[in-house]
Amino acid sequence: MSANTIIDTAPLGALIRYTDGSPKPPARFTKKLAAWERSNGVGRLVKKEPLRPYPTWTAPASFTLHEGNFSSDGVILVTIMRSHSADSSLIFEVIEEPKVGQVRVLLDFGGSTELLHLAASVTAAELWIAKEGYRNARFEIVGAENDDGAGEAAIAA
Repeated sequence: MSANTIIDTAPLGALIRYTDGSPKPPARFTKKLAAWERSNGVGRLVKKEPLRPYPTWTAPASFTLHEGNFSSDGVILVTIMRSHSADSSLIFEVIEEPKVGQVRVLLDFGGSTELLHLAASVTAAELWIAKEGYRNARFEIVGAENDDGAGEAAIAA
């Protein structure tokens, strides 16, 4: 599927696989393998942004995938995020959607919403927010989006 389809239909928290269609090179070709890994991978959909017009140019719609963290002694040192624009030539596939009952921890800023964490339950989401200290974070229960906000609760730190 195309990047536009991901932007239009994939829910926040979905696992997305992307590929350029080329075969993976052998591990002994480290530079070729590194280049292949930049165009082939998996990430969790954390943000979608619409088309943004500016005075001198227009930014295409895009989405951001969280690909992982590098940590040491339980402390996250680097977070790997990769953004793809709607005009990307890569092939995308939704490999897993969030399960009904899971809880999205969301933060609204700059006119868009970003997924901070996908928790197994409301209790786990509340504990995560308390531990991480995000102000103005809110949560949304997967499967309750169409209940006129019945699945949302605002959490203030």
